[in-house]
Amino acid sequence: MNLLQVFHHHEVGSSAGRLLERHAARAIVLHGREILLLYTKRYDDYSLPGGGVDAGESMVDALHRELQEETGAAQVSVIRPLGYIDEYRPPRKEGYDVMFMRSHFFLCKADRVLGNTQPEHYEIANGMTPIWIDINQAIAHNEQVLSQQPGTMGLSIERETWMLRYIVHELLGDPGAPFSS
Repeated sequence: MNLLQVFHHHEVGSSAGRLLERHAARAIVLHGREILLLYTKRYDDYSLPGGGVDAGESMVDALHRELQEETGAAQVSVIRPLGYIDEYRPPRKEGYDVMFMRSHFFLCKADRVLGNTQPEHYEIANGMTPIWIDINQAIAHNEQVLSQQPGTMGLSIERETWMLRYIVHELLGDPGAPFSS
């Protein structure tokens, strides 16, 4: 897998020090120009389904588990890996200087009809719901949210919006789409 992009949170001056490392598997499921995303009411944004890889779990197993839990997607198959994005964030645990997050992205196929979800408590509290949406509509929405948020906003929406633009440019073949690597 190739490195696609690196993000540094403004509060993290250096990627050196004691790292808290986390890996995530994220799915890109397309039907034409519609994409399967999660809408999060708390943050008013769209993101790709996926999440953390548990200890001893393979990346593909984590991807399948997260897709089922978050979207209820069935008949999921991985077409190919696309690459990964690295992020350096403030740590969430004592004893660390930096949280290093690597998100691995996979192009997948899945049934368009979604089944029952099995969200975690924080996903319920945040109002996360799966949705099929036109990718350009999701990008425009996230860009609007980004333009109105303070500098204290986290990196997730930046990562997700960057990746949505990458998908339009690289996978959907729209070279006129605004994108910078």
